[in-house]
Amino acid sequence: MNAASKRLKPNKPVRGNGPVGEKILVIDDDAELCELVSEYLESEGFEIDTEGNGDHGADRALESDYDLIILDVMLPGINGFEALRRIRSQSNVPVLMLTARGDDVDRIVGLEIGADDYLPKPFNPRELVARIQAILRRSGVHANVGATALNEKVVIGDIQLDTGSRTVTRDTTPIHLTAMEFNVLEVLLRNAGRVVERESLVEQVLDRKYSPYDRSIDVHVSNLRKKLGHEIEGMERIKSVRQVGYLYALPSKDVDTVD
Repeated sequence: MNAASKRLKPNKPVRGNGPVGEKILVIDDDAELCELVSEYLESEGFEIDTEGNGDHGADRALESDYDLIILDVMLPGINGFEALRRIRSQSNVPVLMLTARGDDVDRIVGLEIGADDYLPKPFNPRELVARIQAILRRSGVHANVGATALNEKVVIGDIQLDTGSRTVTRDTTPIHLTAMEFNVLEVLLRNAGRVVERESLVEQVLDRKYSPYDRSIDVHVSNLRKKLGHEIEGMERIKSVRQVGYLYALPSKDVDTVD
């Protein structure tokens, strides 16, 4: 593998709205489930490939041009977490993880490694489609959360977020974020200096109603802290406001530039 192929691939723009043939790879060793999911998603207009082995699935995810990966945790070969690590080492393709119902640890670990969202088994196919559509809507050039323009730069302190290229830099150094991390950061930056309620973040970023048992947003915020640095100008960069939400610190030089 050459050096260029090892570079992290950028988020790929969504091809559009509705059933336009977005390509999805399902990595799960349950043949019956793969068949049922394939039939249902194909009826919704998606193109589906399946793979039952973790090693082979990770390789296919990196070698082909997929819009989204559905990844089970329990797999022969390497497990879903290791497959996700391999995928994230080279690509920001959106990943929806399938976890055992009630297994909060698996969900949190998957999100910490870089999954965009999770869905517990067993699941309703309609819920699967809703999760996929939400992720795809939030992953491309039309994924700007609360933006009024398709190509805009949001600059707060040492962070610059480009909504057109969906890239983030800190002091000109590229910061590689998943699609959901990017969207969480965009909401927080646009509201720098103000508290964003957790319910609002869930609805804007995950496109679903808030549940007090859903830790997705909290893990995405934790990942952002690690990637961006915990402090800016001696302040906590992203502050947790107990039982309310999150506040992105507004550096003194930006006070007059934010409404």
